[in-house]
Amino acid sequence: MGPFRQYPTRSKAHCGLVPPRALDLKRLLASLYNPPREQGRSHMECKVISISRALGAGGEEIGLDVAARLGFRFVDEEIVARAAEKAGVSPQTIEKAERTPPLVERILQFMGTTAVEPAGYVPAVAQMSPAYEALIEQVIRETAAQGNVVIVAHGASIPLAGQSGVLRVLVTGSPDSRAARISSQGSDLRKTRKAVEDSDRERKRYLERFYGIGAELPTHYDIVLNTDVLPLSVAADVIVAAAKGS
Repeated sequence: MGPFRQYPTRSKAHCGLVPPRALDLKRLLASLYNPPREQGRSHMECKVISISRALGAGGEEIGLDVAARLGFRFVDEEIVARAAEKAGVSPQTIEKAERTPPLVERILQFMGTTAVEPAGYVPAVAQMSPAYEALIEQVIRETAAQGNVVIVAHGASIPLAGQSGVLRVLVTGSPDSRAARISSQGSDLRKTRKAVEDSDRERKRYLERFYGIGAELPTHYDIVLNTDVLPLSVAADVIVAAAKGS
């Protein structure tokens, strides 16, 4: 590939969110739930919620909850992949195609017919080719442009940096707690620990290979949520409050 693309570490538009002067959780939540409003500002500042997540951190469940509360569409990598499959788009067809826009249009047409199911443990997806990754990014961009959507994907927040009306969220947690959350659904704990380790390694490679990010930083996001200590419903509360009122 050519030189890495440079992405800003912080969005130019924070959906009106003003950081508190002190790192105090109560003050932060108060500022989110009871923000000052300016005359003439719309009630809903954020039209796109992009959630990046570590495996087992609960990002999918949080995303579904947030989408339901806001009345937004929910889109994740699995939905895009299934829509691509229905549209007859595969890594092989992308490599043969001269231009990707027609493929993007086909995927977008099928995304509306793809059923949304609660996410659980999903095995690691095989490594995608750069062309397929580029197509997925383009689909994410087009979906975000439509607005009123919650996007849950490995790197959704990175290409959307700097766009107005986008709230970028990272949902994470310790490897042990994430493995325990997955195993609580009936999976073997040793296998889930290995799955978490493999997923973290592949996520790091993905961000470095496709976005040129050698070290993922909190400043790549507007909100970072640790579900070791925050119940998933509370994490959803924070996101919804930030999207609505800040």
